[in-house]
Amino acid sequence: MLERFKRFMYGRYGIDQFSKFLLVVSIALLFISTIFRNGLLYLLALAVMIYLYIRCFSRNYEKRYAENNRYLKYSSKFRSAFATFKRDMKIRKTHHIYRCPNCRQKIKIPKNKGRISIRCPKCYTEFIKRS
Repeated sequence: MLERFKRFMYGRYGIDQFSKFLLVVSIALLFISTIFRNGLLYLLALAVMIYLYIRCFSRNYEKRYAENNRYLKYSSKFRSAFATFKRDMKIRKTHHIYRCPNCRQKIKIPKNKGRISIRCPKCYTEFIKRS
């Protein structure tokens, strides 16, 4: 059975970042349509799911690759901001994150050091903060 599936999938595009995004959108739309009992949202979720399957089983690599690159280009700012937020939340128990009042550079300072003088590594401005 697994061999038959491997043979079927050979030469097909498969899953990429855009496909994962479409999957999340379709599941979210299905969930929202269930809560609000909205048939239009349900049909939209099904349309997104069908498009997702068409992309996964497609043999047109160039077109799917171009679609994925467009998605990555347009979502790069959001993904970068989310990654920064995730990193900042991970270190917030052990460090404070301050911004330089002059150049707005983020500076990571260990907690529980009292009032300290901080020198910005970018513009060398000194300011005092409590850690």
